[in-house]
Amino acid sequence: MHDHADVLVIGGGPAAITFTNAYNDLVPDADVTVLRPERHSMVYCAIPYAIEGLFEAQKVFKRDALVTDSGATLVRRAAVRVDLDARQVVDDAGDTYSAETLVLATGASPALPPLPGVEGENVYTVKTQEDMEALIECVGNEPRRAVVVGAGAIGIEQAQAYATRGIETFLVDIASHVLPAMLDREMSEGVEGTLDDHGVTLLLSRQVSELRLEDGRVSRVMLSRGEPIDLDPRRDFVCFAVGMRPDVALYEGQGLEIARDGIVVDSGMRTNLPHVYAIGDCCAGVSLVDDGPLSGKLATNAVPMAKIAARVLAGVEDEYPGFVNGAATSAYEQRVGATGFTEKAARERGFDTVVGWGETTVLFPMMPDPGVLKVKIVADAHDLRVLGGQIASTYPVTDKIDILSLAIQQRMTLRGLAALSYSAQPWQSHLPARSAIVEACENALEAYGDADALSSEDAFLDRV
Repeated sequence: MHDHADVLVIGGGPAAITFTNAYNDLVPDADVTVLRPERHSMVYCAIPYAIEGLFEAQKVFKRDALVTDSGATLVRRAAVRVDLDARQVVDDAGDTYSAETLVLATGASPALPPLPGVEGENVYTVKTQEDMEALIECVGNEPRRAVVVGAGAIGIEQAQAYATRGIETFLVDIASHVLPAMLDREMSEGVEGTLDDHGVTLLLSRQVSELRLEDGRVSRVMLSRGEPIDLDPRRDFVCFAVGMRPDVALYEGQGLEIARDGIVVDSGMRTNLPHVYAIGDCCAGVSLVDDGPLSGKLATNAVPMAKIAARVLAGVEDEYPGFVNGAATSAYEQRVGATGFTEKAARERGFDTVVGWGETTVLFPMMPDPGVLKVKIVADAHDLRVLGGQIASTYPVTDKIDILSLAIQQRMTLRGLAALSYSAQPWQSHLPARSAIVEACENALEAYGDADALSSEDAFLDRV
């Protein structure tokens, strides 16, 4: 049995690393042990680009020093049994660990649907080092075809990687447009056109019904409309990117409150059990916008959750307000991002919505390759509070998505965001007279009358 620690962290991803550093900064003398099952912590969102061949695969590995430099003890073992009440953990070598406090940071794993043939040897998901290495080897075997199932960000980035390597690539999704959780249909059109232009075959409003095997490997993918995609089972492959499931099996049956999307925590990352915290993708999430349940398996959520847990455990009052889910992806030259709710999601969650549009070039229009920037803003029709936003461009969008995220976090209205003070410079923005974000807000206000008419909820409801 190993020595008793002050804190034992189970997991080695962004949440675990961030917690360990933040807690040791606050409590320098704390004895913290991190139990990590992976050979390396990884920059997960860079995996598709390693598969594409943009850089050596080793560049996605994080340094162990990110944990050990904080003074924590790193143990490269997987937890196989956890006693939450005794706060004891047994690893895959049979060693036992105990601690005053457990921090559960076991993350989430890619989901595989319960389909016939899904156990085929040439069926992959994308998350681990083993996944990445297997796909790099597979791509190096000069496959003729690849089928990617799931047109979210991971699926699109995978499809791009394979098509760029000269593989005939099919992208399948049950939704009617790509990136359905991130973008409304009209904002996805540029991504779809770009994928099509680069040879990715989009098969939307379809789902995989069966994977037919030959000697244990997929030789035919059957779609719901009866369409087959034939594969060479010796070298072709299927990659699923249809969502993530929290890794919580170790904790089941011990009184820990677990919802469908993960461990239930309060705003201080405490579970319902004493001296047990949970952070990152293994947790169920809550929306900052409406306090309702919301999935958000993103490193940009895991990191602030970990910081809050560290502060609270160290005795500093703090609270995590919930997910905004700012995110971005790219398909070749097309960059897109979103934050908060899409128009569709907002309506499904009970909001009456106001939407607006803004569109400019990214740079001054007389500059070389000025690009394009398209913004959609979504707001609550009753009080004009910003609920979400989407951006499509031929230039990076994350800085502007962050502006929209801040507006949501500060509960700004269309009127407030329309007063945004912004900068301008020929190589970095549109002309000083215009901002696509401001125009989107003004467009929404114009569509529903002037600001004075909208200042009263009753007056607005009378109008509509």
